[in-house]
Amino acid sequence: MSTKWCRFETGGKTSFGRIDGDTVVAIDGAPWGPHKDSSTRHALSSVKLLIPTVPSTFYCVGINYRDHIIQSAKRRGVEPQFPQRPDIGYRANNALCAHDDPIVKPKDAGDIFQYEGELVAVIGKQGKKIPAEKALDHVFGWTIGNDVSERTWQRGDRTLWRGKNADSFKPMGPWIVTGLDYRGMTTVVRLNGQEVDRFATANMIHDVETYIAEVSKYCTLYPGDVMWMGTDGSPRNMKPGDICEVDITGIGTLRNKVVLED
Repeated sequence: MSTKWCRFETGGKTSFGRIDGDTVVAIDGAPWGPHKDSSTRHALSSVKLLIPTVPSTFYCVGINYRDHIIQSAKRRGVEPQFPQRPDIGYRANNALCAHDDPIVKPKDAGDIFQYEGELVAVIGKQGKKIPAEKALDHVFGWTIGNDVSERTWQRGDRTLWRGKNADSFKPMGPWIVTGLDYRGMTTVVRLNGQEVDRFATANMIHDVETYIAEVSKYCTLYPGDVMWMGTDGSPRNMKPGDICEVDITGIGTLRNKVVLED
């Protein structure tokens, strides 16, 4: 049975909560640790949903879907190169923003400003050197990410510091859902209500279990950490005024509007 967990703000106070229909039940503690229901309940429509976890480490998988690699290579006029082993990157927490928060496009950003709809694994149990067959035991649940990318900066800068990590470039949410099997999910991206991408979420070159096993050989995973699992397809450009929605089976929809920096 699946359960939705959120992190929310109301009355100037931030709490974790369990979503029960149209109601949020505030909890004492974190969803992946010791916790109990409080007596406080709110209408879901009355609270501000925040990013569902503030990770101590923000892992991000790249080039993990075959068609995405092929289409990207085609645009650049080069032969596609497929990863022979899992490879991981990092993103910055300053880039995180919540469901319904604006994606702020910097004034000097170029036209190749794109979404990437991604499944996000939320770690629930600390682990190091985790075998692949035990990897999902360390996943608390799943949420959605939009890996917004300014491609000119991404290709021209020595690192991804602004092309992937500028403020608001990493919408995540709207909540975490437990009790799901990612292998049966479908990811759909809509731009201004029009479907622009659809793919089998699990159609990865290296699966979630393989990545957790590989990363944990060298890096301890902690509860609340996140691992974004990459995207498929050929993302389109976004412009101010556009609304981007990422929908993943069983989780829901992450929605954000693009605005131009003041």
